[in-house]
Amino acid sequence: MNLRQTIEEIVEKHLPDASHFVVDIQIVEKGPKKSLHILIDADQGITIETCALVSRAVGDEIEAKELMDSAYVMEVSSPGVDFPLSSRRQYQKNIGRTLKITRDNGETLEGKLSEVDQRGIQLLVTKKEKGKKAVEEAIFLPFDQIRKSIVVVSFK
Repeated sequence: MNLRQTIEEIVEKHLPDASHFVVDIQIVEKGPKKSLHILIDADQGITIETCALVSRAVGDEIEAKELMDSAYVMEVSSPGVDFPLSSRRQYQKNIGRTLKITRDNGETLEGKLSEVDQRGIQLLVTKKEKGKKAVEEAIFLPFDQIRKSIVVVSFK
């Protein structure tokens, strides 16, 4: 097992409950110090207190097991609104919100996320034809055809 997988197991062990999950773990080596970036989320959103608790517990275990061979900086946070969705669980959490999707073929779609299943997502996209009323069309997108998807923030 590599260091990233080991750290992911440690993080999962220290999450408060099953509603919390790991989004991403990155170990970045720039210069003499390593940076450990841990992104966690929860079905009902994450708090700064949860990030702090996980950070302390994970840091203590990394130190006790001497997993990092040199000085490092660790950051535990939520993914943030501009971070691309990467798991079925993140999509599930965002049902009803507008997403901007880039497909593998480069096509970009924007629409409301209406469903998520094991294979992919359903997006409600508004189609406007000249001289006709706008029509909402349901488009199914398999996960393996999605290159990137982000939540569109609206201030309306």
